[in-house]
Amino acid sequence: MVAVGRRDAIAEPWGSRTPYGPGEPWPVRVDAHLAEGVSAEQVDRWVPSASILHSNGDAMDIAVKDGRIVGVRGRAHDRVNHGRLGPKDLFGWQANASADRLTRPLVRENGRLVETDWDTAMDRVVARTRELLDEQGPSAIGFYTTGQLFAEEYYTLGVIAHGGLGTNHVDGNTRLCTATAAAALKESFGCDGQPGSYADIDHADVIALFGHNMAETQSVLWTRVLDRLAGPRPPALVCVDPRMTPVARAATVHLAPRPGTNVALMNGLLHEIIANGWVDHDYIDAHVVGFDELSKRVEDYPPEHVAEICDVPADRIREAARVLGTAKRLMSTVLQGFYQSHQATAAAVQVNNLHLVRGMLGRPGCGLLQMNGQPSAENTRECGADGDLAGFRNWSNDAHVADLARVWNVDPMQIPHYAPPTHAMRMMRYAEEGSLRMLWVSATNPAVSLPELSRIRSVLSQDRLFLVVQDLFLTETAQLADVVLPAATWGEKTGVFTNADRTVHLSEKAVDPPGQARADLDIFIDYARRLDLRDKDGRPLVKWHDAESAFEAWKECSRGRPCDYTGLTYAKLRERGGIQWPCTEEHPDGTERLYADGAFFSDPEYCESYGRDLLTGAPFEPTEYKALNPDGKAMLKAAGFLEPHEQPGEDFPYVLITGRTLYHFHTRTKTGRAPQLQAAAPEVWVEISSHDANAEGLDEGDLMEISTPRGSVRARLRISGIREGVLFLPFHYGYWDTDAGHEPVRAGRAANELTLTDWDPASKQPIFKTAAATLRRVTGTDGPSPAPTTTASAPVAAHVPATAGGERADAEEDPRPSGEGGER
Repeated sequence: MVAVGRRDAIAEPWGSRTPYGPGEPWPVRVDAHLAEGVSAEQVDRWVPSASILHSNGDAMDIAVKDGRIVGVRGRAHDRVNHGRLGPKDLFGWQANASADRLTRPLVRENGRLVETDWDTAMDRVVARTRELLDEQGPSAIGFYTTGQLFAEEYYTLGVIAHGGLGTNHVDGNTRLCTATAAAALKESFGCDGQPGSYADIDHADVIALFGHNMAETQSVLWTRVLDRLAGPRPPALVCVDPRMTPVARAATVHLAPRPGTNVALMNGLLHEIIANGWVDHDYIDAHVVGFDELSKRVEDYPPEHVAEICDVPADRIREAARVLGTAKRLMSTVLQGFYQSHQATAAAVQVNNLHLVRGMLGRPGCGLLQMNGQPSAENTRECGADGDLAGFRNWSNDAHVADLARVWNVDPMQIPHYAPPTHAMRMMRYAEEGSLRMLWVSATNPAVSLPELSRIRSVLSQDRLFLVVQDLFLTETAQLADVVLPAATWGEKTGVFTNADRTVHLSEKAVDPPGQARADLDIFIDYARRLDLRDKDGRPLVKWHDAESAFEAWKECSRGRPCDYTGLTYAKLRERGGIQWPCTEEHPDGTERLYADGAFFSDPEYCESYGRDLLTGAPFEPTEYKALNPDGKAMLKAAGFLEPHEQPGEDFPYVLITGRTLYHFHTRTKTGRAPQLQAAAPEVWVEISSHDANAEGLDEGDLMEISTPRGSVRARLRISGIREGVLFLPFHYGYWDTDAGHEPVRAGRAANELTLTDWDPASKQPIFKTAAATLRRVTGTDGPSPAPTTTASAPVAAHVPATAGGERADAEEDPRPSGEGGER
């Protein structure tokens, strides 16, 4: 009999090892955490769901007792996590019952938000909508959503915005984290959709992580990598990151380039791979266009030249290229280190190029994942809630617009397709200029997450902007709103959401939401009903009434498109757990990997996008695309390196980058209300290298002021393994302290006070990782920085107490599948 173990899930976030070798199944380990005083035997029922605080899609069961959520356990037989849960999975559920949940709508009266009823709040929203439609038309109204709702909710919002109101101003905060993933996939394959599978970790002999701190952003996936590393014939790891992350510490080759130089680095790696003949010419001849242009471009990037640009030793570039170029089964992942940096799409596309020139697609271990940063970012893109058209349809293909109009039974001219969809930063600019006069924000907190916050605050607080905020708590953004709508969240509603490797999970309602809070789907349906939105036959535009009927409608919209859901049902997901799209009558068990047969979604009549110029962002015309790729092959796209717009100098000698920590998600709206997570990373910090700290005469824990041309932030100093000349700030911390009863904390702890209003030309993703900065000591140390010691913020100094959660962070590890040997 195998013993059940326990761990401090804060101190040991990845848990114990279950080693396995290449081609073997990942062993099961079921993780669980229950509220103090509650045993598994006391749980009334277990309700299936998946993680909502990162993009991995960890399947779990929600424990319910006396109508309350009292804990979670991993689902042993799910393809994604095989029972494992990370710290945010184990503890984040506690935010649902936080005492400061919004329970009634609020409206602004005489400058103050006051409680009201749903009719009053919705009538005010609908009245303003009608006024603006009459005065200006659809261009007056915009929607800014999230990466944390369900597919049914995104789809309904997209139908209302695009098919009902006819506005082009629809985007999500996925613009901040996953827009470049979508853009890069469109550039290379003509369509969004991740080619690879998490199971490629089980087969790969080389795993490359480009700007992806998997250990913190997707901790259970990193656990899978650690178990491969602990087993026989472990894979080699290549890591590209300027910080000494847990990934970097485990890497065979760690490249720490100067921020903003990713394109030069990738060109250098491709130069070596092509020069050494590590190229699958048969694959390229059969399935790829653009090889000659790429070869010519990367000739200009030999390792010695790249070393000067990136400040990385040439020999290390050669070694990384050798590992990548000689791999038999290469898996690559990409995330914010590329997506939020200078030349984001151009850099991410070069990772696609690496797989295409090596023929590493469509078979076990040869996976490519342009990762997501949020749990349902994939659905935002599929369902048309981030500006794209639903079902990966091409906004510049009239036949695609007509087909969507057929599905919705509206006139094609009702669906805006006269110009590219409006991205989030452009929407903010329209609001600043006064042409966008109503903004509906759902489940996101742009007053903390968008760049150059002083500017964002001024935009959102304008009297002429009617701001609607739909959320769980009175966030920094909600406090600026004219109407606040209390929403239900994960565990309080039903719907599906799709993770970063296209795995669809059904999340069931476990408990009722507090007070008068409503599911986002119900709010959107109510809005459509009150506006009396109709199709061209006079029937209601939104014809569904609950989550399952909305899912059936979304399935029909997806029929025949790359993200085809028609083979899925709620019943099937309940029985099977996670299933990957496309799932159809021909592929009833889902599809693990795309492009296995070398056939892509890039046919000119079928593709989602005709692409953009990687340097200017200008969209290509259909005729240009057809001339480049008449046969629908994959596309190699070259890009030269350009220097970042904002460079360090005498007044601002450092490069500032921002990012995440393992223990928090986005602006801490939920994780800041989970005691174990908040205690693990309670306050903002700034990281500096030991070389730079010595040169400046700084000590661990000094209170520092970090400044850029846009503002200043104060934070305690962590001397870490970050590369020289670079500062790091986590972006999670806003103006309100969840541990202090929402009394204002000192001004200036939000990292985005410092970031610049600039975005990638192709993906329109804001640039958070190339600001020029300086710092000065305000006061000396009174103890170490509050930064965690278990993660990329690990201190150089040995005297810093280790991050731990104690008894309240106790988690169970069971190597048996849940349910074996009786109910756990």
